[in-house]
Amino acid sequence: MLDANIQAQLRAYLEKIREPIELVGSLDDSAKAQEMLALLQDIAALSDKVVVRRDGDAARKPSFSVGRPGEPARISFAGVPMGHEFTSLILALLQTGGHPPKVDAGVIDEIRAIPATAGEFHFETFISLSCHNCPDVVQALNLMAVLNPGISHQMIDGGLFQDEVTERQIMGVPTVFLNGQPFGQGRMTLEEIIGKVDSGALQREAEKVSARAPFDVLIVGGGPAGAAAAIYAARKGIRTGVVSERFGGQVLDTLAIENFISVKETDGPRLAAGLEEHVRQYGVDIINLQRAEALLPGNAGGLHELRLASGATLKSKAVIIATGARWREMNVPGEKQYRGHGVAYCPHCDGPLFKGKRVAVIGGGNSGVEAAIDLAGVVGHVTLLEFEGILRADAVLQKKLFSLANVKVITEALTTEVTGDGQKVNGLLYTDRASGDAHRIDLEGVFVQIGLLPNSDWLTGTLALSRHREIEIDARCETSLPGVFAAGDVTTVPYKQIVIAMGEGAKAALSAFDHLIRSSAS
Repeated sequence: MLDANIQAQLRAYLEKIREPIELVGSLDDSAKAQEMLALLQDIAALSDKVVVRRDGDAARKPSFSVGRPGEPARISFAGVPMGHEFTSLILALLQTGGHPPKVDAGVIDEIRAIPATAGEFHFETFISLSCHNCPDVVQALNLMAVLNPGISHQMIDGGLFQDEVTERQIMGVPTVFLNGQPFGQGRMTLEEIIGKVDSGALQREAEKVSARAPFDVLIVGGGPAGAAAAIYAARKGIRTGVVSERFGGQVLDTLAIENFISVKETDGPRLAAGLEEHVRQYGVDIINLQRAEALLPGNAGGLHELRLASGATLKSKAVIIATGARWREMNVPGEKQYRGHGVAYCPHCDGPLFKGKRVAVIGGGNSGVEAAIDLAGVVGHVTLLEFEGILRADAVLQKKLFSLANVKVITEALTTEVTGDGQKVNGLLYTDRASGDAHRIDLEGVFVQIGLLPNSDWLTGTLALSRHREIEIDARCETSLPGVFAAGDVTTVPYKQIVIAMGEGAKAALSAFDHLIRSSAS
């Protein structure tokens, strides 16, 4: 099951296990069950602290649990956790076996303090093995199950349990259920999950945030621009903080990155993790899971105040705004209603849930064409709709697209409505812009890939924005407010690229430092 190189790496990890663990398989006669058994046997062969049993009686088969001998197992996998989920399996083994997790001690205390009796919190997470967002959720819930005996969690491969996916009308991953009821969908961090389970945790965190002393430079946004700004500011020896909804920003939703100079190929989550590690090396105060709600400019020489949606406030001598951008929506009837029920924005994550089905991709740029190519290998048929008369994607991508037999391209198409049966998508309406004729396409999924919108709504009326809602900046990343700078995709700088955002973040930090020097000297 595992090749020699992976076995060698896994053996080194398993040496960190302190306490015996057992893997209990609930198997059937399927080929996937045999694959699962082979994986479990390979793991057991690499450590004398791991044993395998085949007498499990779980309802979902094939599946296996990870637990301590003589204790009820609180972690299980319904499916073979390979691909992006292999790391989830390794961490489950290590943490169940007593290896300490790399999590802040305060977070560990919060998990252990969640009031629960055995079985009170049973989580189920439906994933696809190609989803790069799913492991974060799976690993967070597995850790909670390890630390709190009242919590259990099962990862479920939606591609393997298609009947259940259909029955529960799951059309996006990760999708989490708590005690059989919907809990959440999409990427969630450990702290977010704790906050949803224990509402008091959010208030306690807001109080901690507000208690922080004023910063010299406060960066709003944790993407590439924000991370670069934090590093350049911290290297100047000034008190630096980063506040963000999720560190890494939109990069976390990017699967393949092949144009980051000096790195031939990487992916978004890996790059985001590297950015965070680098920022933390400089002692930057990272305040995560906080959404900016308002900026109150300071008077001449005064402190700027940042108000957060949690109710917390932060103060700083200078502010760098690097809140990035988000997926642009079509803003047509049915889009919001069926989001997560057929309307999706990440083909890599949600594509496997539409295996053999008919889907549409909206957008003929690089993102749209790449999505159509990727989906064509999974779904039954792809219809790509482009508003303009021609596709805007690179020629090499178009060549690949038009070579695919199960893809149809429609140009001059204005999408007017996403239709459904009240529970899930069943079609799409569009107008032929050349003839004016209205058309309907019967399908089960719509993937929207039509560009980005700057995350600047919270700044309306505070500083100067362009007609496209981007923050207007000069060559030094200065905004219309003294002491407030901006960088990255949220600004008027053209070409929204990771490498450009990083350069702009560094420039903004240097400009902010120069501002502080001049302000203190005056």
